[in-house]
Amino acid sequence: MTTDDSTDASDDAPTTSTPADAADEQFRPADRYEVDHLVPEAKAASDGARVRMAGRVMLFRKMGGIAFGQLQDRSGERIQFSLRKNELGADVFKAWAASIAMGDFVGIDGAMWTTDKGEHTVGVDALTVLNKAVRPMPDKWAGVHDTDLRYRKRYLDLLANDDSRARFLTRSRTISHIRRYLDDLDFVEVETPILQAAAAGAAAKPFSTHHNALDRDFYLRISPETYLKRAVAGGLDRVYEIGRNFRNEGIDSSHLQEFTMLEWYAAYWDYRDNMRVVRELIQSTLEAVTGSRTVTIDGVDLDFDGDWPELDFRTEVAERTGIDLRALREVDALRDAVKAAGLLSDDEAASQVSYAGLVDLLYKRTVRPHLIQPCFIVHQPTELVPLARRNDDDPSVLDMFQVVVNTWEIVKAYSELVDPVDQRARLEEQVALRAQGDEDTMMLEEDFLECMEHGMPPMSGLGLGIDRFVALLTGAPTLRDVVLFPTLREAPGS
Repeated sequence: MTTDDSTDASDDAPTTSTPADAADEQFRPADRYEVDHLVPEAKAASDGARVRMAGRVMLFRKMGGIAFGQLQDRSGERIQFSLRKNELGADVFKAWAASIAMGDFVGIDGAMWTTDKGEHTVGVDALTVLNKAVRPMPDKWAGVHDTDLRYRKRYLDLLANDDSRARFLTRSRTISHIRRYLDDLDFVEVETPILQAAAAGAAAKPFSTHHNALDRDFYLRISPETYLKRAVAGGLDRVYEIGRNFRNEGIDSSHLQEFTMLEWYAAYWDYRDNMRVVRELIQSTLEAVTGSRTVTIDGVDLDFDGDWPELDFRTEVAERTGIDLRALREVDALRDAVKAAGLLSDDEAASQVSYAGLVDLLYKRTVRPHLIQPCFIVHQPTELVPLARRNDDDPSVLDMFQVVVNTWEIVKAYSELVDPVDQRARLEEQVALRAQGDEDTMMLEEDFLECMEHGMPPMSGLGLGIDRFVALLTGAPTLRDVVLFPTLREAPGS
């Protein structure tokens, strides 16, 4: 509704000449509204300056011959607006004040003025109700504090909780900065299939689905790795992708079954090149997004500045457990040692069919919980990653590293295996382990092996968990706090 058609822009919005009568008619939402100021710009404008704005009413109260409201727009900030009877006339003032409720979307047009209390305010002389809220808003003081409600009704969480809104804006700025950083290093952003014929690129249980048109079963990708390597083999020497992966595993504070990963691959690099680049990328992102290389979580300052320490994987396991992975290279012998030391229960030890699975569980249970400050964990046992290159000096370990911060792994990277003979043998070992009941194994892809046989340059690849990284930047205790719409169990009673 509006009584002012003096500006050209007002032709874009629905108008009525009798707002009191219109209040009794069937309300129809507007189709558009021309805006020339956001809240920060309006707040900076001088008294008397005209502004035209749109947003949601976050507060509205009437006091005699004047009514005040708060408008929030896409900037996330709020500005006060006023309706004054002595300027609008009694009938218009009464109709407009009756037409607005908290939660409505409105367009306002008017001149800036400053109240006696120093509040910069939009004096409205043209009002358009763009759409009505037919459900009540959450309490603006209490916000949305029920955790389950916040995840299921994220739109309410964003409206009521400034911290939540800021967290997702930080996520957006983080991804934008990462893209610019990689583009400046001559990387090319590409897209790879989410529906894949084989679950490859990571040790994880996949989701499966059926393609009706092709009458074929597919897996939702657990990693884009083998397709990104195909792109490098085709001559795109530096490629990256930021996209969703899917792993049909458990959910906890640092794991979601649907999550966002950054992966890149660079021809002619080794894992040492990637150690330097990812450290510099993380430091640059921290400075750009937070203005500091230090993040504080639960009162602990995590210092990302300078060089980060390198910790040898097997040495760390030995110091924490007394178990020497250099000597224990068979799964049965390692299982006996773990059980004898009381490090895992009998059921936990028995659940790991493979040596790689048992080593990984042992490390996650005994070493990683003690890693707080940013560090590199290097030279994992060869069995852990069948796509990684063996170290030339010690083939029992990989040219590989992980970045761990505050007990979370946020990066995994290695020099890539590009020898098709060795790759086939190691993937065949994975097939044998799967036949023995180990579901966390990679599938053999003949097309990928054929690509390798045509020739691949030496390269190094890297994966960075976007959700985990943003959680660290924002101090979020769980990944659900940095994913707009996390997948949840069905709501009770639904």
